[in-house]
Amino acid sequence: MIIAMALILSVTVFTAYFWWGFKVLPGEKWQIVASMPVSRTGSGEWNGVNFTWYGLLTANAYLVAVAVLLVLMGAVGVPPLGTAILAASMLFCCVPASRLVARIVEKKNHTFTVGGAVFVGIVITPFVITVINLTAGEQLAFHIPIMSAYAAIAIAYAIGEGLGRMACISFGCCYGKPLSISSELLKRIFTGRAFIFTGNTKKIAYAGGLEGAEVIPVQALTAVLYSICGLTAAAMYLLSHQMGAFLLATITTQGWRSFSETLRADYRGEGSISAYQIMGLVGAVYAVAAAFFFAGSQSGTPDLAAGLKSLWSPALILFLQCIWVLLFFYTGRSTVTGATLSFHVHSDRI
Repeated sequence: MIIAMALILSVTVFTAYFWWGFKVLPGEKWQIVASMPVSRTGSGEWNGVNFTWYGLLTANAYLVAVAVLLVLMGAVGVPPLGTAILAASMLFCCVPASRLVARIVEKKNHTFTVGGAVFVGIVITPFVITVINLTAGEQLAFHIPIMSAYAAIAIAYAIGEGLGRMACISFGCCYGKPLSISSELLKRIFTGRAFIFTGNTKKIAYAGGLEGAEVIPVQALTAVLYSICGLTAAAMYLLSHQMGAFLLATITTQGWRSFSETLRADYRGEGSISAYQIMGLVGAVYAVAAAFFFAGSQSGTPDLAAGLKSLWSPALILFLQCIWVLLFFYTGRSTVTGATLSFHVHSDRI
């Protein structure tokens, strides 16, 4: 009963969130959330640094993903401290990788790639868990079962990435192809359902020249598919089908990542098949091999109530808040947009 209630509540919240995001985030005013003055100009105005909705929505998505990971790991008996160490270790590796891989593939220093970070995460997860078990686990008397953790991470990623697509809509990145050059089938499917982005500081405008054009809403498709996949896999996990949950979440997300690039118009590197598509396919194959190799490293029947209870502690709440703040400032400080600010006094209110 508790699993069904959790799924119904999640579907309700996600539906409302997506309805809001798909409707308003393509608009111009939903890119910059705040600007902070940093230095004066010669004319008496201020140069400003922009903080974006991309960063805020990305931080929200990471927060939910880590919370899901904590609940699922708590449900199989891993203490919150062990999960926090695992989450921090994975973020420490994968967040910088999101910029490094983009720099290697796209030759750009001021962008991020979730696809590259996820590929790195898929590859390193068993090794990170093994190191944690042999070090912190030995010292603090906990053990993380590799397959259970692998599945929980895959589920948390699917849900977090689904929610994270809202950030891409806000920034106007990861955009789809214009309907005007799409096939007749795609035109019939998406006419009246396409995204139309406004604002010359959105990436789709300055990089793709597609401001005001109807484009395939590939971010929305990804958000819905990943969220459904993540919630379905979570139900499987909680019903003790952990390897199946891992394979469902990983193969679906990585397979769609490779296919969805055929619907996208943003630059993904040179070649007819992008490096990100190759990473997605390799990641899926690697996941299948890892699933069978670590099939015996699973826990017993998960207890969702215990997982939810473990989340409710001041230390974990502070940990989640710290993650949100760090990620907001890391991903939200815009290096591709700027601001010129001026301030004045309302003389009639003195």
